Amino acid sequence: MRKFSEDCRACPRLAKHLDSVRREYPAYHARPVAPFGNGQARLLIVGLAPGMHGANRTGRPFTGDYAGVLLYDTLHRYGYSSHPVSVGKRDGLKLRDCRITNAVKCLPPANKPLPDEVRRCNGYLAAEIAALPAGAAILALGTIAHQAVLKALDLRQSTYRFSHDARHVLPGGWVLHDSYHCSRYNTQTKRLTPAMFRQVFDSIQETSRRPSR
Repeated sequence: MRKFSEDCRACPRLAKHLDSVRREYPAYHARPVAPFGNGQARLLIVGLAPGMHGANRTGRPFTGDYAGVLLYDTLHRYGYSSHPVSVGKRDGLKLRDCRITNAVKCLPPANKPLPDEVRRCNGYLAAEIAALPAGAAILALGTIAHQAVLKALDLRQSTYRFSHDARHVLPGGWVLHDSYHCSRYNTQTKRLTPAMFRQVFDSIQETSRRPSR
């Protein structure tokens, strides 16, 4: 189990890339991005990695670019977020019984982490999952996030296959839910629609108590 640190340089390629980004964009966060929300929340959302002009800029997962538009609007609709739009770390937005993290905490070149980088960062995710209460829901946004969750729990990938709106009961009582990633590409091409995303959250709330309002 590993404790998260914004000073992590475990992945040489990612560390070098962030050094370059900081030189080009000195006002950007451009460091490993910390998870957002209570570590003992009943819902853990796992994305892929920070976006260049989103979380890598603002320092908050899914904040500052298009990827978080559908996510935070849906969280607000279901009572998990105090606001429907996430702008920056000082916008006053609070999560309720929800935590947002990424399989890889650093911005990867071309938004594509290497398998070894997912593996090196997996200890952080394993520690986050271990802290969840029994019966908590885990929402994996995309195949890589899904695989990272299984890796963190040392589970066979072939036993729990990714598909949109799939639900997997995991050892320990947690329930893994799958969704296509809420990226600009997926939402603009209608691969993932708001209705499809809300259907996933309906499934989550069938297996996990609603957050207190």
